[in-house]
Amino acid sequence: MAKQSLIAVVGSANVDLTTFNDVFPRPGETIFGKKFDLGFGGKGANQAVAARLCGANVGMVAKVGSDLFGPATIKNFESQGIDAKYVGIAEGASSGVAPIFVEPGGQNRIIVVKGANDLLSPEDVDAAAPLLRKADTIVMQFEIPLRTVYYTVRFAKANGIRCIVNPAPAQQVDFAEVGAAAYFIPNETEAEITTGMPVKSIDDAKKCAEFLLRKGMQRVVITLGERGSLVAGIGGMEHVPAFQVQAVDTTGAGDAFIGSFAVFLGEGIPEKEALRRANLYAALSTTKVGTQKSFCTRAEFEKEWQKRSASL
Repeated sequence: MAKQSLIAVVGSANVDLTTFNDVFPRPGETIFGKKFDLGFGGKGANQAVAARLCGANVGMVAKVGSDLFGPATIKNFESQGIDAKYVGIAEGASSGVAPIFVEPGGQNRIIVVKGANDLLSPEDVDAAAPLLRKADTIVMQFEIPLRTVYYTVRFAKANGIRCIVNPAPAQQVDFAEVGAAAYFIPNETEAEITTGMPVKSIDDAKKCAEFLLRKGMQRVVITLGERGSLVAGIGGMEHVPAFQVQAVDTTGAGDAFIGSFAVFLGEGIPEKEALRRANLYAALSTTKVGTQKSFCTRAEFEKEWQKRSASL
């Protein structure tokens, strides 16, 4: 049996407000939506929940607001078995929220209001050092201040801890500050914005990955949605195909990939198999509505993996 890994997530915690409809309102227009769903989200929190459901011990380092969503978010972490000791409440700040609009085909549009997430600081990272130093992997995203991301990468390097940087939502990044991360994992859109290069095909993704490697990244994984993922390093690059599913909501699929990939690596599973497994875990999340609520348990995943992996 694989060893149980410890994943520490330094990142965001939001509440997702998801609306489903066939069309979007024009300026000044009010329309009726078909369906609404409220759930816990935020890229950091989603990745933490995915890692926990995949069987890892998980600790969260985050900030929530002093509104009604803050304590509820902490309670949600605890109910999932995630260590929330280092999730602080920022007095006078709102919690992060994410209004999400989903089209019939499952494609989504998201507006993130960072709120208390923007107050997570390097000092909070230092305060969480007892947790972070024990982790197999530290995972970060860009819904918290970049200075905190950069500080955490330096912390991980100084302590010999593998870290994963997910540059989402995409913004301009100081490559020198994130180059020490073991993995830099954008999706197609994030890769485009981060590098200024188009990523419309697998060949485009390869050129983009080469650019990121030249900028000092150790390992690059570009997630390609229904086309799978591309992994690149000094020794070369490889396309890892996706698994076909009937998608209904792609929200959170990238977070499912990151969280599960961190766990599989932490258990000592070889990189290529870990990527295949993460591809499947992410694909399965798109068959259900929502973010954290769409993630399957490890037992559910292993059952599907046994069926699917036979065809690899």
